[in-house]
Amino acid sequence: MHDGREAYVGMNETEQLVDERLDDLISKLERAAEQLRSGELTPDAAATLVEDCAGLAGEAAAELERRSRAEVSTVAPGQDSLL
Repeated sequence: MHDGREAYVGMNETEQLVDERLDDLISKLERAAEQLRSGELTPDAAATLVEDCAGLAGEAAAELERRSRAEVSTVAPGQDSLL
């Protein structure tokens, strides 16, 4: 049985949660893009969906920013701060 967990091997629990959250956001954005491309939405519904996408993209950016800061703040074994 394939549950998609292979991508998370070697990650700690926090990293897995962040990756799962990003995967969820990406899936939502992809579904929204499909809906928008279908041409079946009313202009108002399309506008609402675009606004939702902007919010999802903001959430994804925030997750990536948090992850980036966490990686930078973690000192690799054997590496000491110069100051």
